[in-house]
Amino acid sequence: MLEFLHPGPDSKSELMETLADAEKRELIEPESLQMLEGVLRMAELSAGDAMVAAPRMDLLDIESPYEELLGLVIDAGHSRFPVFDGTKENIIGILLAKDLLKMQRAPELNLRALLRPTVFVPESKGLNELLRDFRSNRNHLAIVIDEFGNTAGLITIEDVLEEIVGEIEDEFDDKDGESGIYTLADGSQRVAGDAVIAAVNHSFSVHFPEDEFDTIGGLVAQEHGRVPRRGEVVDVGGLRFAVMLTRGGAVRWFKVTRIDPSKG
Repeated sequence: MLEFLHPGPDSKSELMETLADAEKRELIEPESLQMLEGVLRMAELSAGDAMVAAPRMDLLDIESPYEELLGLVIDAGHSRFPVFDGTKENIIGILLAKDLLKMQRAPELNLRALLRPTVFVPESKGLNELLRDFRSNRNHLAIVIDEFGNTAGLITIEDVLEEIVGEIEDEFDDKDGESGIYTLADGSQRVAGDAVIAAVNHSFSVHFPEDEFDTIGGLVAQEHGRVPRRGEVVDVGGLRFAVMLTRGGAVRWFKVTRIDPSKG
């Protein structure tokens, strides 16, 4: 009788509509709605949907000298790095940036002895299950492999949590106003997919049409023929747009660099 008088949602879409209605009636905060929707969406996503594609992985060569490794670690700014031996497909372990500093005090240390075990997961592994694994085994980075056993990319616990709470900014992100355009350590720009065309034109001194699309994500999708996936690269108007993060069927962040005409 109670179900008849007050029927509950019968599907995930109806549940999301109910939550949206609750937010409109100020029963829950907008931030809470965003996270609840993220939790529901995450249940449908796999490691392949949220990973950093192999071409964009920052890897360390076990045979590189210490100074070279230190420079790469500083430039990339990550806390964990996959380490390979010989070929990039042969990942032999994970190096924590803080562990590399131990070699500064004790140069006799063997880098191989500092490596942590590598966790491999299939592209099809659900994010819910992956998050549970990250929490239980205390490994916060996994290498994603495709159906043929080749490296498809990597995924971190931050990548998974961002599907729930949205982009996690840190103290190293330099913000250029409120335009959704940020300066990265290597001098390139990180541009939000929903950044307005006018802001992109101003920042890069380009002349993309402002009357056809509202956002740079829409323009890039039109040029590409579809919404590009994470790790894909699209060249438009002298700029190279590398997809850093997608969410909800749209590009969340691009890494944008200028195309060097001499390199094609």
